[in-house]
Amino acid sequence: MAFLSLHSVSKFYGSSCAVSALSLDVAQGEFVSLLGPSGCGKTTTLQMVAGFVPVSSGRIMLAGRDITHASPESRGLGIVFQSYALFPHMTVAQNVSFGLEMRKVAPAERQERARRILSLVHLDAYAARYPRELSGGQRQRVALARALVIEPPVLLLDEPLSNLDAKLRADMQLELRQIQRKVGTTTVMVTHDQSEALSVSDRVVVMDGGVVRQMGAPLDVYEHPGTRFVSTFVGHANLVDARVFICPATGRPRVALGSLELDLTDADLGASAAASATSGTALVSIRPEKITLRPRGSAHVDAQVQERFFLGSQWLYRLKSDVGDWIVTRPNDGHALFEPGEWAALDWPAHCLRVLPADEAVVASAETGA
Repeated sequence: MAFLSLHSVSKFYGSSCAVSALSLDVAQGEFVSLLGPSGCGKTTTLQMVAGFVPVSSGRIMLAGRDITHASPESRGLGIVFQSYALFPHMTVAQNVSFGLEMRKVAPAERQERARRILSLVHLDAYAARYPRELSGGQRQRVALARALVIEPPVLLLDEPLSNLDAKLRADMQLELRQIQRKVGTTTVMVTHDQSEALSVSDRVVVMDGGVVRQMGAPLDVYEHPGTRFVSTFVGHANLVDARVFICPATGRPRVALGSLELDLTDADLGASAAASATSGTALVSIRPEKITLRPRGSAHVDAQVQERFFLGSQWLYRLKSDVGDWIVTRPNDGHALFEPGEWAALDWPAHCLRVLPADEAVVASAETGA
């Protein structure tokens, strides 16, 4: 049963639609990320849940209570802002206990709860310090502790890691997820960082143009994108124009990439590609890391290496073929490298090929599928 529910929630600014008929059920204890580019409506959605932005239409339910028009303070939600919004004149302990003080919690209980939550975020030794004396990651954890100490029914995170450098952000992603699992608080996070969303979430909601394009478990959304947008925004993908048709001899679906024809299983096609089979045109999507480079003429597509880039743990190749340009990533595992100008054959497992609708107006269903 859903703990937090958004029923056809929309937000209009005059004639401009920021969020269109968004429906989402979040289970108690679940970690859900709203993922999308700037202007996609994800932050507006979070602000409607928080009560900072009024809902134009639709309903928001929390634990069976309609909070659509409730004031922000009456919702009792925990919120961590992008800027952390710590009080510079207060110590860490005072910042964390401020929300409890506003709720008239007794001093002894405030002190104990602040001590306990600071221990959870590994900042108990920093209780007497001021925000200016902390690193970015430490300030982020203070903001998280301040939101959690009030024991909110839902924790809202607005780009909480965006101000951190790459290494610290990666570390904090893991720590954030560990803390959320220990506390068990229902959490909704807004982010434009796909690796962040994939690494910490139980489910990812991919948004674009105020509309949910796809939602599902991180692995499902990544491995089974339903549209061109999802395929390219959530990770990288090679997209090749193709034609899907039913083989007259076998009655089974096949896909043509130029002169290359490949068999497809029903699992490869799924609902979205069934529409493509009717129209005949489609897009084939395959992730760069799914492709293996082999000697020319020994696999699906021959392509010439244009460029090669060293990424530390990986090599990235740019190749050109008769059916399009390709990006391939291969592990830096000591195997022989292909040089620029050299020809190679692109090979991939059949089950890694995804067929997407050629028409971008086709929107993925609420749950993933390919």
